[in-house]
Amino acid sequence: MPRVALVTGGTRGIGAAVARALKTAGYAVAATYAGNTEAAQAFQAETGIIVQRWDIGDFDACALGVKTIEASLGPIDVLVNNAGIVRDATLHKMTRAQWDAVIRTNLDGLFNMCRQVIEGMRERKFGRIITISSINGQKGQFGQTNYSAAKAGELGFTKALALETARFGITVNAICPGYTQTEMLDAVPAEIMEKNVLPQIPIGRLCKPEEIARAVVFLASDEAGFITGSTLSVNGGQYLS
Repeated sequence: MPRVALVTGGTRGIGAAVARALKTAGYAVAATYAGNTEAAQAFQAETGIIVQRWDIGDFDACALGVKTIEASLGPIDVLVNNAGIVRDATLHKMTRAQWDAVIRTNLDGLFNMCRQVIEGMRERKFGRIITISSINGQKGQFGQTNYSAAKAGELGFTKALALETARFGITVNAICPGYTQTEMLDAVPAEIMEKNVLPQIPIGRLCKPEEIARAVVFLASDEAGFITGSTLSVNGGQYLS
């Protein structure tokens, strides 16, 4: 039987590339989404990957969603925490609602999802948890105190959980992408991209979602079984840590 992988936020952008790559690698894959039903249905029709809609910031919704996926595919062996949001503002203008929304989805969502699968992974003595964090969790970013705090929190969570679970055959790692070619960056005017964004990247181009996906597939593999508690920076040299 193939191993089962669940990708949150897995129907668009980086998440969609990850879900496709895991399926190509032989996993039975399911993906979650939050709001864009049209895109999710198109993704499912194209790939045959099961999609389920739920709010990862809601603990009970995560519990029910994971049970539904496991009823269809079997116990989850690989969890990819990809879902996330931004609500950018400088701190002196940031509302409590903007802060709470980002922390709830990006950081609480990480706890909510990991909590649903960790006991089963411990019992089966195998698991792979891979979290898509961000370069901005490593270096900070103007106008993103909420997002940077959440993404830095993901890295601390990853290290602590790695220590707790290593003896159970579970690895827990994070990937920190830099600027990646997704819908969000597609909306940036070409002039700004050429003058302000690309000069920050020594390689001189944006990351492709498929490059993040290949890193996920490696960390999910048996060959990566001695790697845990690590942060893999995939940023074209933009930030060296």
